[in-house]
Amino acid sequence: RLDMELFDMILEKAKADNRSFNNYVESLLLKDAGNIPNEETKLAIQEAEKGNLEKIPDLKSWLDNL
Repeated sequence: RLDMELFDMILEKAKADNRSFNNYVESLLLKDAGNIPNEETKLAIQEAEKGNLEKIPDLKSWLDNL
């Protein structure tokens, strides 16, 4: 259940975006829930926070060697 004032605000935003109410709410939820990192990303974030990353002085050369 939604407060009617909130419902009206969301409906107005949905109409301005040429979307249905449900589609607009679904897109907002996917945008938010889709930002949850997976395990591989979490490990990469932890590694980056520790500062244990390879330094790449020349990106072009590094990419050419891939």
